[in-house]
Amino acid sequence: MATSTFLANATCNITPTGGTVYDVSDQLSKCEVTVGYDILDSTSLSDSGHQGTNGLMTVSVNLDLFLSYGVGEVETLLAAIVAAGSCTIVVSPSGTSETASNPEYTITKATLAGAPVIMSTVGTLAVASISFVNGTWVRDITP
Repeated sequence: MATSTFLANATCNITPTGGTVYDVSDQLSKCEVTVGYDILDSTSLSDSGHQGTNGLMTVSVNLDLFLSYGVGEVETLLAAIVAAGSCTIVVSPSGTSETASNPEYTITKATLAGAPVIMSTVGTLAVASISFVNGTWVRDITP
């Protein structure tokens, strides 16, 4: 199997439902997207072991963002997501051009699981760990 080195430089755009796009790539220090499906039991009486099949989509997005304030900044985005109730998140591992080596994931109807909006410690850079759950996801590699 071929091995290649990947230098992380994720791009991340978040749009509160009914709102405008926020590009948070320059405020992003960590991005983790986990996708899958609920596993439903499809075992029948003739099976000799448990069987499963895909159910509903599952998705979680964990971001570490440098907390910033003002128009178009992270705290404004978080307030807009809370007001809207959900958002769309578009993430690529490195840049915005989709390819087989740079897939783009679009998560629709993601719900903010909670986020710190004020963090203040003398002499430190405020990094807010933000989690999103729920919604649906699509993977795109079309250039």
